[in-house]
Amino acid sequence: MYQLAITRDFFAQHFLIGGDFGKENRRHSHRYKVEVRIEAPELDRHGYLVDIVDLEAALSKIIETFQENTLNDLAPFRGLNPSLEHFARIIWESLVEKLEFDRDRLSVKLWENDADWAAYRWSGTSLNPE
Repeated sequence: MYQLAITRDFFAQHFLIGGDFGKENRRHSHRYKVEVRIEAPELDRHGYLVDIVDLEAALSKIIETFQENTLNDLAPFRGLNPSLEHFARIIWESLVEKLEFDRDRLSVKLWENDADWAAYRWSGTSLNPE
């Protein structure tokens, strides 16, 4: 199985809602790190899983949406607690919209610090679990 991954860092703010999460209920920043991974058993006619330039451009465009913003104020988080898990899925959905490849080949892993992360990979069910 071939795998290709890219990672990027960016800053964004959020505050958790819907429960007593202590300091997390107040607006605060995270230095996020996102890893986008694509895998498949075969390469295309060029010897690629996906053109890495296209993947980098798509991820950069998505990050621009979140960079230095408060997640709670952005449309993808409307009505959602801006948890790390939701954020990973939202990035995944954004990539699926921008690139043409099988969604089951893509996973997104998102760190909010050096130790804590969440990941999203499509399981063949509804895109939006809410």
